[in-house]
Amino acid sequence: MHPFLTNEFLIDWSRLRSECVEPDIREALRRARAAIEELKSLSEGGLSYHSVLEGFERGTRELSRAWGYVSHLDSVLNSPELRTAYNALLPEVTAFFTSLTLDPDLWRVMKRYAETEGAKQLSGVRKRFLEETLADFRENGADLPEDKKKRLADVNAELAAKTQKYSENVLDSTNAWELFVEDAERLRGLPESALSAARQSAAAKGKPDAWRFTLQQPSVFPVLEYAEDPSLRRSCWEGLGQVGNKEAWDNTALVREILVLRSEKAALLGKAHFADVTTARRMAGSGQNALRFIEDLAGRVRGRFKQETSELEQFRARKAADGERALHPWEFAFYAEQLRREQYGFDEEALRPWFPVDGVIAGMFGLFGKLFGIEVFARDTVYVDPDTGVRTEVRAAEPRRDALAVGVWHPEVRFYEIYEGKRHLGSFYTDWFPRESKRGGAWMNFFRTGGPRPDGHFEPHLGLMCGNFSPPVEGRQALLTHDEVTTIFHEFGHLLHHLLSEVEVESLSGVRVAWDFVELPSQILENWCWEEESLSLFARHHETGEPLPAELLRKLDAAANFRAASVCMRQLAFAKLDLDLHIRTNELKDRDLDDHWNSDFAEWQARTTQRLPAMARKFNHLFSDPTGYAAGYYSYKWAEALEADAFTRFLKEGVLNPEVGRELRRKILSKGNSEPPQVLFRDFMGRDLDPEALLVRDGLS
Repeated sequence: MHPFLTNEFLIDWSRLRSECVEPDIREALRRARAAIEELKSLSEGGLSYHSVLEGFERGTRELSRAWGYVSHLDSVLNSPELRTAYNALLPEVTAFFTSLTLDPDLWRVMKRYAETEGAKQLSGVRKRFLEETLADFRENGADLPEDKKKRLADVNAELAAKTQKYSENVLDSTNAWELFVEDAERLRGLPESALSAARQSAAAKGKPDAWRFTLQQPSVFPVLEYAEDPSLRRSCWEGLGQVGNKEAWDNTALVREILVLRSEKAALLGKAHFADVTTARRMAGSGQNALRFIEDLAGRVRGRFKQETSELEQFRARKAADGERALHPWEFAFYAEQLRREQYGFDEEALRPWFPVDGVIAGMFGLFGKLFGIEVFARDTVYVDPDTGVRTEVRAAEPRRDALAVGVWHPEVRFYEIYEGKRHLGSFYTDWFPRESKRGGAWMNFFRTGGPRPDGHFEPHLGLMCGNFSPPVEGRQALLTHDEVTTIFHEFGHLLHHLLSEVEVESLSGVRVAWDFVELPSQILENWCWEEESLSLFARHHETGEPLPAELLRKLDAAANFRAASVCMRQLAFAKLDLDLHIRTNELKDRDLDDHWNSDFAEWQARTTQRLPAMARKFNHLFSDPTGYAAGYYSYKWAEALEADAFTRFLKEGVLNPEVGRELRRKILSKGNSEPPQVLFRDFMGRDLDPEALLVRDGLS
């Protein structure tokens, strides 16, 4: 009757249809409201850890899970029907979750329980559960007067609607642009992998004699990096500039409206600005602390950054045999790649044959299986077309015996299980390739949170990893770039943070940690994409199985920190923009977005001949969610400092040392938010952070 509400571990995706969203979510809302009303009616003698704290989690779990399925499908199989259903329910779902911390009766129950002897006797993770729950209520307006509570609820509803529209505009404007090229001469310099993919894309659109390019990363980036025809590169760069910046999909007004709403929310909660709202319980502690961290790091690399910019300008002038000048925006990636080839003899395309997607993933599983004491098994998958009923089955290379095929939402999706001995820790889906119905980028998410249960058994977790990587061409296995490999490792780090969690409390489990700590498990795994010992385990030629040749390995290592200051400053500029917008909102609310990005950030970006379209119009991290990475983009660099320091243990004690690997699993990956992040880091390292490790690792110290 309600497919989105079935409590089965393996999801029947063929039944999760758009027309089921409204009745199912409304039923989930009805049940959740009833559960909360029951919680609010508890008598003094009925207040206990089980009835109050666990009861609160139980009461909202079904709705959270069902809405999670809807949100996931909106990300990977967007359609007009699903979009309509999602937007119809979004205000009601948002209103319900907002109402929880604003409900005076529910807040009274929480406070009454906190004063009981049973609550005062709590210890360990259960004590932290109570403390974090009370903090959640307070920081989301539980103590506000009624008029401010009502306004806060309205603000949250408006933010949900406007950020969803922002996300849709980015997706739609990305899909609206395409370029067909019929003259092969214009494609000089493009690698065969890009040409084959473009040919396949054009054929799928009914033009088999042309090459089609889109704004999806695997399509447009090779053009900017390799195409010798500057007009082709310019066309693609201008295409990227229209994302979130064109006609019906212009996000300019939405950016301002979202920022003003967030600023109002901060004021309602008694904070100076939205950055202080988001950072209050993160490691940074305040927006100003986060800003100081970013500006300090920028000050330490700016000199090298300017030097790299000048070197690239001089290189272009020498190659073009004309005078030195600032680069056009569509020249940076092209000349940077040319310079890297000249300095290191390194061409990232040359690495593709050693990074077949299936081999990389199998090697990654084996590598971290040994480090963390786990095993990963593939399952057969089956996709059932919801309209025709046609089945597409995919056999896993080495499936577990007697295991039935697992249903998936798209034929390209794969399914895996993680075990420790006979203990099933969790399962996960992967969805790696771009399509028009799928949002861009790469991400990890989860459907179920398991963990140890009171009766002694362990309930498995369920998660997923998605990406938009170089697709397979003409039936052959996809061959990845090294950058795509590091992204897969990154998302697997997030996934393991979820799947290896041993926390009994769902809301403290896995990736539900301080936002500026959440990237540590993901970013630390990227290090194994650069070490010779680990590369030998998964970098294998797709035809011969031979390991990466020593010469290519040497070139990869030599080029590891190529233009490191420029890469660093790009991330710092995004983080600075984020904090600028959320700290100086009132000052900037009438400022032209393009002028702000070009003028105020002149010292944060390389010189260029063109005014750049404002990043804010397509910055999904900041604006496609009511909070998301808003006033939190600094977290990438913050966590990068943590992981660079943490990885020094592996460098000293062995990159493939299982004792250190199991310690990382036990002291960080399994702990979730059961203890403060500073405590977890100190427990693993035996000391506090050494921030210099990041600059040393990147050759910028």
